[in-house]
Amino acid sequence: MLSIDFDTYTLSNGLDVILHRDESLPMVAVNLWYHVGSKDEEPGRTGFAHLFEHIMFEGSKNHNKDFFEPLEKVGANINGSTTNDRTNYWTTAPSNNLELILWLESDRMGFLLEALDQERLDLQRDVVKNERRQSYENRPYGKAYLAMETAVFPAPHPYNWPVIGSQEDLNAASLDDVQNFFRTYYVPSNASLSIAGDFDPDEARRLVESYFGDIPPGTAIDRVGRMNSGLTGEVRMDMRDKVQLPRLSLVWPTGPMFDDDEASLDIMASILGDGKSSRLHKTLVYDKRIARDVTVAHYTREIAGEFIVQITANPGQSLEEIEQTVHEHLEGIHREPPTEREVGTALNRFEVDNVRGLEKIGGFGGRADQLNLYHTFTG
Repeated sequence: MLSIDFDTYTLSNGLDVILHRDESLPMVAVNLWYHVGSKDEEPGRTGFAHLFEHIMFEGSKNHNKDFFEPLEKVGANINGSTTNDRTNYWTTAPSNNLELILWLESDRMGFLLEALDQERLDLQRDVVKNERRQSYENRPYGKAYLAMETAVFPAPHPYNWPVIGSQEDLNAASLDDVQNFFRTYYVPSNASLSIAGDFDPDEARRLVESYFGDIPPGTAIDRVGRMNSGLTGEVRMDMRDKVQLPRLSLVWPTGPMFDDDEASLDIMASILGDGKSSRLHKTLVYDKRIARDVTVAHYTREIAGEFIVQITANPGQSLEEIEQTVHEHLEGIHREPPTEREVGTALNRFEVDNVRGLEKIGGFGGRADQLNLYHTFTG
């Protein structure tokens, strides 16, 4: 497996910094993680972490305009994302723009609220509400995903509500609510800054200290540890929507990331449904010809995970036969354990995906991002 050389240190205000040098191209990637996601919200005040993903691009005290504009002028790629457990922002640009990136990131960490008013909140709230409609409410099978997560993680589990929040909670969010959320979580002591690429380490340290060092650290945050699903029995849901093909989704709650069973379940998911040679795809799509597509995944998060089997049926095909076939294959894992070839194929796929991610310094899954992931969730 590949290894990555890196250095870590922490500013006096608690900001963790990770430096990884790669001089092969004159590029630099800056990746900033805040250890806050939808699980850190409260019932009745959901969607705040994702809402801030949008607000953070709208301007701060000393750059009170579009975050993208000065970076796109120098050819940068910029994006961000929110999950149940973290929010990240990344920029990849020619390496002589490192100072510009760090200044912009530090200004929105330390001085975002000075630029956040009711008008800006209302604008981004409407953007997020429309995103929810497009991604879930008006999207084929979208409502099923929302209902499934709620069923797999019954309240009071903090994975019970979706990352995007509810329309009702977004409507009810006040300016004071979102400002208080920001003051709690978007602080140096709850963040990890990863810099990868062609840069001088001493100069990077100087710039980080100059732009981030004076930002107040924030107060200590109580973390939620491993929290298993409260699901105690089978839950069946029959949903009707305007879709052309029926779809079956089977979900089982599992342990969190880095759990002892994670690797085994990852491999089983690959053997069952990753690629056209997988067991379920071969049986349902090729042999019986009763399904259009098969997806099997083991999705782990910070405090819990889930094993997902999702199958879209062919026209006119009932889901009962498909469900029976799935259970037969799951039981068959005991009777007919995976062959060495099946396990080897799965491992090769994981290794290829890992190498492809590490080939790039920035972006989703790049080296800067992966360094932040392991640092944030493992220390």
